[in-house]
Amino acid sequence: MIRCLTYNIRHARGLDGRIAPERIAAVVAACAPDIVALQEVDCGRVRTGGLDQAAEIARILGMRHHFHPALEMAGELYGDAILTRLPSRLVKAGPLPGHPRRPHLEARGALWVEVEAGVQRLQVINTHLGLSGRERIVQAEALLGPDWLGHPACRAPLILLGDLNATPWSRAYRRLAARLTDAHHLAAETAGRATFPTRWPVLRLDHVFVGAGVGVGRLAVIRGGLTGIASDHLPLLAEIEIGAGTAAEQTAREPALALS
Repeated sequence: MIRCLTYNIRHARGLDGRIAPERIAAVVAACAPDIVALQEVDCGRVRTGGLDQAAEIARILGMRHHFHPALEMAGELYGDAILTRLPSRLVKAGPLPGHPRRPHLEARGALWVEVEAGVQRLQVINTHLGLSGRERIVQAEALLGPDWLGHPACRAPLILLGDLNATPWSRAYRRLAARLTDAHHLAAETAGRATFPTRWPVLRLDHVFVGAGVGVGRLAVIRGGLTGIASDHLPLLAEIEIGAGTAAEQTAREPALALS
């Protein structure tokens, strides 16, 4: 079983206004993940004291990190990171297209890392999609295209996770769900659904999608302790199993869960 966590950390600024990457690291450590996908990560930004947050959180956790700056401004970086203590290599990091008619929206990107999980090589893609519905559709199509999920090297087993800013009834979500399977539909055990906002979560914006051959034992929105203050999102933990048959096969075995 591999424990995967996705967490929008809001540049480690908690609901108390304090910037505390060590608090984010404590939340992550309590989940004991093998792979961590972080969004809204600062590196060298004045607002967060010039710290390389991905490197610092990885250092505290004893993990290796990969970082992609979706946004660069006068040497200040902001983007997404994947942390893991498993052997890994960066496959691709790059931008995603924006809204075709609103070029000044915040830049978005994705990060693809191959992780060695025993004899298997798991493809992990972390992303943070835009706030506009049209923008998210364009970005979802790009992720499904030949540069990312459609690339010959992006073979099963694979997972896509992150803050998609998309609820399950959105077009972008449905587009991704047509190719991959929402971990919620496969999980033998679930705990919670909504991940935003932290204090009164009502929206399921953070997701884990899996490809063929990946099973899901447990999917949980992590609440309690420092999660209530560390960020404006709650972390989402998925326990996955590689070599569990295709997503369709597992769904067929779990018809009631597939409708949840």
